[in-house]
This record gives sequence, structure tokens and C-alpha cells, in this order.
Amino acid sequence: MEWVRRLFSRRRRYRDLSVSIQEHLEEKIDELMEEGMSRQEAVHAARRAFGNVSLIEERSREEWVWPELEGLWADLKYALRQLRKRPGFALTAILTLTLGIGANVVVFGVLNALIVRPLNVADPHRLYNIEHKQHGWYSQSYPDYLDYRDRNRTFDGMAAYDSMSAALAYRQTTTKNFGYLVSGNYFDMLGVQPLLGRFFHANDEHGANSAPYIVLSYDFWRARFNSDSNVVGTSVSLNKQPLTVIGVAPKDFHGTEIFYWPDFWTPITNGPLIGYSHHYLDNRSTHNPFVLGKLKTGVAPQQASDDLNSICRRLAEQYPNADYGLDARLVKPGLMGDMWGDSARDFLVAVMLLALLVLLAACANLGSIFAARAADRSRELAIRLAIGSNRWVILRGLLAEAILISLAGGASGTLLASALLRGLSRWQPVAEFPFHVVVLPDAKVYVLALLLSVGSGILFGILPARQIGRADAAQLMKSGIGAELLFRRFTLRDVLLCLQIAICTLLVTASLVALRGMERSLHAPLGFQPQGVMLAGTDLTMAGYKEEQFLPVQKRMLEETARIPGVSTAGIIDRTILGEGCCGSEGVFPAGTTDFRKELFDAHNFSISPEYLAASGMRLLSGRNFTWHDTADSPPVVLVNVTFVRMMFGSASAIGQHFLLYGGQDPKEVVGIVEDGKYQSLTEDPQPAMFFPLTQEISSNYTVLVVRSALPRPDLTAMLDRALSGIDRNLPLTLHSWPDALDLAFFPARAATAALGIMGLLAAMLAITGTFGVATYNVSKRMKELGIRAALGAARVELIRSALGGPLVLLLSGSAAGLILGMLASRLLAQIVYQASPHDPLVLGATMLTMALLGLLATWIPARRSMSIDLARLLREE
Repeated sequence: MEWVRRLFSRRRRYRDLSVSIQEHLEEKIDELMEEGMSRQEAVHAARRAFGNVSLIEERSREEWVWPELEGLWADLKYALRQLRKRPGFALTAILTLTLGIGANVVVFGVLNALIVRPLNVADPHRLYNIEHKQHGWYSQSYPDYLDYRDRNRTFDGMAAYDSMSAALAYRQTTTKNFGYLVSGNYFDMLGVQPLLGRFFHANDEHGANSAPYIVLSYDFWRARFNSDSNVVGTSVSLNKQPLTVIGVAPKDFHGTEIFYWPDFWTPITNGPLIGYSHHYLDNRSTHNPFVLGKLKTGVAPQQASDDLNSICRRLAEQYPNADYGLDARLVKPGLMGDMWGDSARDFLVAVMLLALLVLLAACANLGSIFAARAADRSRELAIRLAIGSNRWVILRGLLAEAILISLAGGASGTLLASALLRGLSRWQPVAEFPFHVVVLPDAKVYVLALLLSVGSGILFGILPARQIGRADAAQLMKSGIGAELLFRRFTLRDVLLCLQIAICTLLVTASLVALRGMERSLHAPLGFQPQGVMLAGTDLTMAGYKEEQFLPVQKRMLEETARIPGVSTAGIIDRTILGEGCCGSEGVFPAGTTDFRKELFDAHNFSISPEYLAASGMRLLSGRNFTWHDTADSPPVVLVNVTFVRMMFGSASAIGQHFLLYGGQDPKEVVGIVEDGKYQSLTEDPQPAMFFPLTQEISSNYTVLVVRSALPRPDLTAMLDRALSGIDRNLPLTLHSWPDALDLAFFPARAATAALGIMGLLAAMLAITGTFGVATYNVSKRMKELGIRAALGAARVELIRSALGGPLVLLLSGSAAGLILGMLASRLLAQIVYQASPHDPLVLGATMLTMALLGLLATWIPARRSMSIDLARLLREE
């Protein structure tokens, strides 16, 4: 670092050099005076002999590196002075770049937090979720997990985890909370250390219900337990079962899923204890837990996948009647594997590409502005060239100006993006669930912002600099033709504007496609009518009820609800369609089969009360509905949807037909056909679904009361709360309207619409500023010509056409190119928007109308200026 010290001491070295030269001259002067010369003659003679002092000092300094750095510093100061002289130009350029870089930093910040940034655990690059090869099959059975864990040769460790909700009671207060059932080795495998107490370990598990422990998350400990450091060792109740708090997790650990932040962790062996099926730990057909593995050092994911698939083949031979089709593949954790990972990754990458297009449009806009500015300064630059200035020095000055603007725009864009990301991190998309979107920027985000800033400055600064480098100083100094020769009638600016408008048209098309997709989502046939319906969800196991008590309590809930004045009908379903936790599925087999190794297909399954169809607004297309006489003693019956009928029976009549479920001895008789609907997401293809009578199935612990009423929501909520609390005050209730419960289902469409809407708005602003700039520049540079033509009798329409014809042609050409790009980008848009189609006539018409309005808005002021020419004043100024 010696050169840094010398750099900051260069002024002293310059002084030392000047003193040394002066001392040398004084010695020479003294010698000459001793020879008989006068003082004045000796001074002149010594200077003639020594040479040009200033030139010698400059050449001496050139041996050091500092003059180059000083030259750069001088360029920056000169560029700063130039920008201060034109504050409107500087602010416009900085604002344009702020929008472009800010949009990219926001999108990359989200992409980085959700996809790029590793999990905050030890060796995150070695962690993988084990899923089935078939997409949509994410979870495993607990016995399969044990076999994977004990038989594999490629993993250092393997843990199981399963999300759950439960009623947690502490000091006379009961709340519904969300947590994880995890295997005993979960924390050890992840390398996490507790903040307080200890974690449970594999040696704490000795079979079902053998480890009555619970670990609290840091946030839950602070909020519910007031950061009580003595909480370790206290007892809490989870679904009426006592558990001992043995530890508190560290502040920055929220599990291995990015969105889902659990309140607690408890051993998975407690599943049967707190309300899960008694067969939860030994049934190979119950696929609930996710499996997370940590690869051994040096093992490739494909090796581990091959190892697991060999285990699957041996399991299939060992359990030939099991519901398998078992296979394995590895996916990166963090977004529930492929459940959210694929869609989130495709969405964010596609939006990132569009954000880069916004930045490219901003750079084209700025390149156009800088080209015009260089044209205005052509005579100044020509004079500098004529008096001997180095072309590189001039180009360096232009680049310094561009870099200053890019850094200012990048800094302001980064500050804006950071504020937006911090605001987004405080947002909880679904209030009742522990979903968090933490996208705080880190070093990678700031490095990207710096690279985009410098790269953008070089990109839009090099365009006019290239023209300056090829300019002829003699021709530039000729009045009236400098700019024309320099930019060849602004061909460069025309290309930039056309490119910018094409990109902006593409982005406007994308935003309109998103709006159209949102409109389709809102009006998509759901298979039920959520308007005017209130949902009351509860988990009966949280209140301490056993399986045989579920149905009597559910009947009592229906009876009490029916007594509420203003309630037209009420029914029960075991899962909220299009809600959290939906949906379960079962394999379907032909009637009479004895081979349950390969089902015909999987179908969603629901348990409903007879009143559910009327309460939900689901239509019965043929056959009959359930009645309360369809009991466990009567033949098993089922309602199926249209897709189920087509896949199972083809064109044959389905009423009275039978089929089997896995391991079923009693065939199910189809007694009715209901309409198709959406079950898990709005974007899913038609899915088969089955609806069973609540009275014939093993009742689900989770109960959703569906209440249709014309009463105002607050009144109905209060009356429902009183009625259901009267049955049992310990019933944990979640009351909300059905449209509110669909927020999670509509979230992807709303996020896509918001993201593309913002991109479209930024594109529209850039299109307006770009077209306005070119139109204004055209008018200002042709004012004298337009004035003379007006004096000779030209009509105002002709003047407007002459002044603005070029920009309007560029607007039309760029819009046409953008529409073609939008059609070609339909596959990209399909990653973002449900049923994206730029070919939609409404989208095409709206895009053309939008670009026409933008063009009209951008050229209105220049058009008015071209019509209000004062010829006398113009000639006086000339």
C-alpha cells in the first residue's frame, strides 16, 4: 500500500520538485552573475539554458502515476459542473435510471432471498428434499423415511418433518398455533444450537409418544412467553396433551422452509398423541412427512438418487401389496420442494427478464438523451478538437458524465429498492398463517446494483462517445451542419427510440396480459359460489375430542347454526376447497380388482354433510344427494365430479357404477355427479374428485362449517361465535368469509398482476419521456425552418406533420415490433400469468390503444409549440 501513501503525499512531492528546480536555477544565476552578468541577464540566460520550467515539471510528474488520476478527477469535476448547468437534463436522466435499476434490484432481491441465498444452516449446499419422480408427489410415509434413513449409503443424515396446527395452552390461555413434527435427529443434522435449554435428539425417541417435549421458536418465545428465560422446564398443553418445554431455537432459525415460520417443534413420534391417526407412524400408504437429507461430502445428487431408487426397488419387492410406485429424486429445499419451488423459480426468472428489459429501455432512453446532448455540444467539442485537445480526453469526459449519472441513478434506485424490500419483508400475505416473505437485501444485491449502475453508464455513454470519436472538427465548426454530420440525421437516436418503444410495448402487453389473466382467475368457474358464505373452521382434536366423538359434535354444530335467524343453509366439509391444507387424494381402482399395486388415477377426496351442496352452491348434475340415512350400516356411496366420470367410466353412465379405493373391501357406489371445480389452485387442469358422506367415513378431526346467509358479515360472525362457543368454549374457531379464505389461492395471480403492472407503468413512463424528448428536440432544432415555412403560408397541420412525423413513425414502428415480440414471448408470459395469451383480441386492442394514447400525450406539448411560432421573435434571436 506504499503507492497509496505516496498518492496522498503528492502535493508535497510536487512542491519538492518545484523547489529543487528553483534551487538549480538560482545556482546557475549565481554562476552567471559571478562571470559578470547582471541579475536580469543571468535570469534570462539560466532559464533559456534550462528550458520550459512548466513543461519540465509536467514531464517529470508524468513519470509518476498521479497525473492520470488527477486527470480523471479533473474530468469528474468538469462533468459535475456540466450537470449542474443542466439540472433538468441531469434529473431526468437520474430519474430514468432510478426506475430501471430500482426495478431490477427489487426483483433480484426477491429472487436472491427465495432462490439464490442458501438456507441459514450448516452446509446448506448439501441439503436436499427427497421427493417422488412424479411432480406433485412431495411427501413420504414415515416407514419409508425410516428405510431411506437406515439403508442409504450416500447421506450423512436424513430427517423427517411435517407441518401441523394445534391448540397450545399456557397459563389459562389457549391459542391456535403452527409448528412442525420432526424426527429426533432434525436439529443435529442441521447443525443448529439452542438459544436456551437443549434440543431433543434421536436417542430421546423410543417409539410412539416417547418424547413429550417441545422446542419454541425465538419469535414465539418472545411473543407468547414474554422472553421468559425460565420457560425451560415448564409445561404446556398441545391439543390437551402435556409437553415439556426443553429449549428455545436461535433468533435466525426458522426451519428449512423460507415462507413457513413454525412456532414450535415437537418430536414426530408424538403424532398419535396429539391427534394424528394411530397408524401415522406405521402406515406406508399415509404420505405426510417431508424428508430432508444431507449428502456425504463428495457425493453427487445423481449418485444419491440412484442409491435411493435401488432402495425403492427392494421395498417394492418386500411389500408387493403396498401402494407404492415408489421412486425418488432430489430437489433443493426452501420452497416445499417442487410444491412452490418450480412455480416460484419460473415466475421470478421471467419477471427478472422483464425487469432487465425495463433497464434496457431506460438505457436506450438515456442513450438517446446523451446523443442529443452531444449534438448540442458539437461546436464546443469541435473547438476543443481544433485547438489540439486529445480525442481520448474528450471521450473520457463524456464517459465521466455518464458514469456520474449512472452512479447517482444507481444509488437512488438502490435506496428505493431497499425501502421497498424492507416493506415487503414486513408484509404477511395471509394473516392467519405463519407465512413470511423476508427479502432483505444482502451483499449480492448491492453488488448487482453497482454492476448495473456502472454497466448502464458505460452502455448509454459509449453511444454518443463513439460518434464523437469519428467526428471531423473542421466540418463540425461549420454553422448549421454540425449535428447533422455528427449523427447522420439522428439515425442513432431513431434506432434507440424505436428499440425503446418496442421494449415498452412488450412490457405494456405483458401487463395487460396479466390484467386479463387476473380477470379470468376472478371469473374462473370454481365449482362453488363463495359469495355470501361464512366459514367456521375448527380442529376437534385441539379441544380434546376423540374420533368417535367427532360426528355428534359436528351434528350439534349444524343444529345450532340452523337456529341462527337469517341463515339459509349450513353444511360441513372436512377441508376448505382452495384453502390451506387442501387437498387429500386416494388411488382409484376398478371394481373387483385384487391387485392394488397400481391405481388407475388419484382423485381428491372430501367428506361432506348432506347440506353441503346447497350451502356451497355446488351443482348436482345428475343422480341424488346424500341423506342422513346414508350411515355406516348402509352400502357405501359417493358423489363424483365430471372429470372423475370421464376418466373412470368414459362415455358410459356412471350412476350405479362401482369402484374401489386402495385396500378397500367394499366397493363405492356412484349415486350422484357434481360439476367440476378448482380444488388446489386456480391454474390446475380439471382434476377428478370424490365426495363421501360424513356419516360413512372415519370423521376428520378438521371441520369446516359452511354457512350461507344474507346477514351482514359482522353480525353473522358474532352470532356464529356465540352459537359454536356455546357447544364448547374450548373449540378453537377460525371465522372468515369464503372470499377472504381464497386470498391464498388468488395470491399468485395478484402477485403476477402487481409485478407486471408495475413493469408496464415504468415502461409507459419511459415511452412517454423518450418520445417526448425526440419530439421536443426535433421541434427545437427546426424552429427556424418551421418559422420560415409558416411565414411562406404553410398550414399548421403541415407544420405539425413535418415536425412530428418522424417521431410518430418511430412510435408506430416500435409499437408494431413490440406487439410481435409480445406474441413471441407468450411462453415467457405463461410462466407468470395463468392462461397468458398475447393473441387475445382484447389485449391486442388495449395495447394499441395504450400506445396511441402514450404517443398523443408525449407529442401534445411539442405539437402546441410548433403551432405557436412567433416568426418576428425567432428572426430577432437568430
